Amino acid sequence: MTSTAIEPDVEYRPTFPADYRPGIGLIGLGDIARNWHLPAYDKYGVPVVGVYDPAPAATAGVRERFPFVRRLFRTLEDLLADEAVEIVDIATRPDVRPELIRRAIDAGKHVLAQKPLAFDVQTARELVEEAERRGVRFAVNQNGRWSPPWRIATLLLERGAIGDVVAVTHLHDRPLPPLVGTHFDELDHFVIYDYFVHWIDISRCWLEGRTVTAVRARDYRTPDQPPEARSPWGGWVEIEYADGASALIRSVGDASTKHPSCPFWVHGTEGTIRGSVLLDSDFLELERDGVISSYALEGAWYPDGFAGALGELVSAVAEDREPFNSARHNLLSLRMTLAACKSAEESARAVSLDEIPS
Repeated sequence: MTSTAIEPDVEYRPTFPADYRPGIGLIGLGDIARNWHLPAYDKYGVPVVGVYDPAPAATAGVRERFPFVRRLFRTLEDLLADEAVEIVDIATRPDVRPELIRRAIDAGKHVLAQKPLAFDVQTARELVEEAERRGVRFAVNQNGRWSPPWRIATLLLERGAIGDVVAVTHLHDRPLPPLVGTHFDELDHFVIYDYFVHWIDISRCWLEGRTVTAVRARDYRTPDQPPEARSPWGGWVEIEYADGASALIRSVGDASTKHPSCPFWVHGTEGTIRGSVLLDSDFLELERDGVISSYALEGAWYPDGFAGALGELVSAVAEDREPFNSARHNLLSLRMTLAACKSAEESARAVSLDEIPS
């Protein structure tokens, strides 16, 4: 077995059109928007026309920290009426997200919406169809697709680098983000619905075109989980495909380790891709024909993934095409996620996607 280190010959970094930079209006200024959306847009020179949050305290200090943000909108109506805003970036809680998406579409704006797209597929599909009727582009902020290891893996798979994919495996060997007292802890099946959705989504991308036959999942309270934590911390999801391929995602909860990581493996008929994402654990290797190729990486999921998701939408608008992260493409990821939640509610029963109203 020989080993080599190489520079990727695939363009995995976030990209924006050279001659088109539409104005962005950001709705929602929680921790993620402040810590990742805006830093990513600052890094990549994204013109943010302005931001809006219904809680005045949320906008405090934003323009001082991010001088490139041109204004603070007093109302949602002001933001949607501003002709300089061509794309609305919606970074809010999921319960209010669909109505904000609908209003942005009605205003003729292109939309980038946080994930998960909705609590049910019917609502998400109605939004997709309304955007298509209005002729606006609608994408989902599945920013993990642009984590450097995952993005390179996606591009390698599109080239057939390991033949046909037979199995995808993910492990969360890391502490969880702070949850107690946050709105995330209020969500039913938080680990599956709001957290695993990234891993479910990337797995479906790597198994694109395959037919899902069943989804099994379980979430559970871990022994070290404090009693005040409402939502279970441990969980797993298994996705089965008609041709025998499968995907497995597992979180052990709040892992106690000095070397946190989120390792993954993509096994194929002609080779294996292995790597890790998050918490400075990033790496990617391709093993094929007795050679292990290690890829040099630049950037990270946070914040570059956020720029990648927006950059793909901007490029799609400029090129008059569907973005890779389009809301229509995301409907399958949402159905798989909701099937996993249903399975967890029913003691890990195998759930068919046909059971998820669409």
